[in-house]
Amino acid sequence: MDVDKVFRALADPGRRELLDRLQQQDGLTVGQLCEGQATTRQAVSRHLAQLEDANLIVTVWRGREKVHHLNPIPIGEIYDRWIGRYERHRVSALIDLKQALETKPMADQTFTYSIFIDGTPEQIWKALTNGGFTKQYWAGRDITSDWKVGSSVTFKVDDSDDVETSGEVLEYDEPKRLSYTWKTADAAASLAPSTVVFELKPWGESVQLTVIHGPLPADSQARDGWVAIMSSLKTFVETGNALAATKLWPRRNAHPPKAGEGAWR
Repeated sequence: MDVDKVFRALADPGRRELLDRLQQQDGLTVGQLCEGQATTRQAVSRHLAQLEDANLIVTVWRGREKVHHLNPIPIGEIYDRWIGRYERHRVSALIDLKQALETKPMADQTFTYSIFIDGTPEQIWKALTNGGFTKQYWAGRDITSDWKVGSSVTFKVDDSDDVETSGEVLEYDEPKRLSYTWKTADAAASLAPSTVVFELKPWGESVQLTVIHGPLPADSQARDGWVAIMSSLKTFVETGNALAATKLWPRRNAHPPKAGEGAWR
């Protein structure tokens, strides 16, 4: 992460306003972001280009439209850099209290995250689709599928026979794009499954990995879950060792979220 780029991007109030817009309603086009703006479309496009260069937003093509998603990972890395591990519980508790008092209920939403990993698309693809690898960086989650479109995808925990999460393969374009539906075992039968999409793009000697998950309830804790998992995946691919559970889920007393705890609903 280039900290200077992040701070330069955040220094402009117009760019901060665009990030606020994406935080309120993720997945907007340039035209939608221009609505209500006093600046020109060209100026908004320049702001978006600088935000994307700082990895504060991620763009995804949906048909002929280019949509923009907020990417909180660089800000999270800045948080980790200057907030000591012994202060995180206190800071997190204060932030949660502030948000509970100030935040208005939101409609279902889609979360999008992007991270850069030093490795090849093939290495990261194997880490996403091989149960032996997911068990190492995904806190014991074993993913199983034959990866044919229409086939089932299951997640089991710590060699248990109980299926925690299940889905169906929607896309399998190795090693570029992977998509499957997602539903936890404890979810209500009437609840429609969400969709997880992974996109891999070469970026110099690295790979930009983007995950898109939604629609999800406004109170979903998937944001914390995906940031933790992607951080562990990055460490696993780059070093061969996954992050310890105490680093993945410090706010959950070092235990990964389980079905029913709301992390992946």
